[in-house]
Amino acid sequence: MDIQVRPLTPLEGSLWEVRMDRRKVTFRSESEARAFVQTLQARLAAPHALPLAEQRQA
Repeated sequence: MDIQVRPLTPLEGSLWEVRMDRRKVTFRSESEARAFVQTLQARLAAPHALPLAEQRQA
């Protein structure tokens, strides 16, 4: 997944945008945007167990 953090305008105090492939989420500050990205990356990297029925079919 391609994740990008960028300001929406060059003005200080502007809104920030996090792009995740084609999806966009707007935040009030850079720190909120970066905290979201940090949480997202931690969740993506976390181990995920498959349900037993799916494990048998794989």
